[in-house]
Amino acid sequence: MKKYIAEFIGTFVLVTMGCGTAMLVGCDAASGSGYLLTALAFGLTIVAMAYSIGNISGCHVNPAVSLGVFMRGGIDSKDLIGYIVAQVVGALTGSLLLVAIFSMGGVTDMTGGLGTNGLAGVGGNFIAGLLVEIVLTFIFVLTILGVTSSKFSHGSLAGLVIGATLTFVHILGIGLTGTSVNPARSFGPAIVAAITGNAAPLGSLWVFIVGPLAGAALAAVVYNFLESDED
Repeated sequence: MKKYIAEFIGTFVLVTMGCGTAMLVGCDAASGSGYLLTALAFGLTIVAMAYSIGNISGCHVNPAVSLGVFMRGGIDSKDLIGYIVAQVVGALTGSLLLVAIFSMGGVTDMTGGLGTNGLAGVGGNFIAGLLVEIVLTFIFVLTILGVTSSKFSHGSLAGLVIGATLTFVHILGIGLTGTSVNPARSFGPAIVAAITGNAAPLGSLWVFIVGPLAGAALAAVVYNFLESDED
């Protein structure tokens, strides 16, 4: 149970800090600083959580990461389900907190629908958005699997590497899809924004669930092959 609580806390913090920053600074093409600040918010959150809850749950805070770890044999099916439930609930709770904070602050037009993902940067093309999310998640999860591999010890640097990787995939992805690479991070804000009337169409939400999961599964298959003893 403590592992699930840790995953809830980690995902709650990720959505609160990452999506909250996106709401504050905006992520339009005319504001490059907004891109960087949002990317750093997500990346630095992962660094903080890796060194705080990493020893408890592994700090997945992402169903795609949990799937990749599961396919590598790092967790069993029970934990996979428990992690995903905790992550989704954490994302929903973080989104609700953002609504409360911004509403009490008198903000009625919540920028980006609570930091939800979208396809505006790829012209609304579902296939392009799906490809972006698959590739970015593949890079992110492949890095995680490599840096946490029991065959190669990266020690205390693992959290920094993972946080830096999440930052750099955001730098490209924000302008295209808003960067999900995390189904819970997309699901929570989208659902809460839709319920609270903060303009978040759900028609493309599947892209940010299927894409990251497919990218993570591909990363696990590729890393299993690369790390195997077979030539």
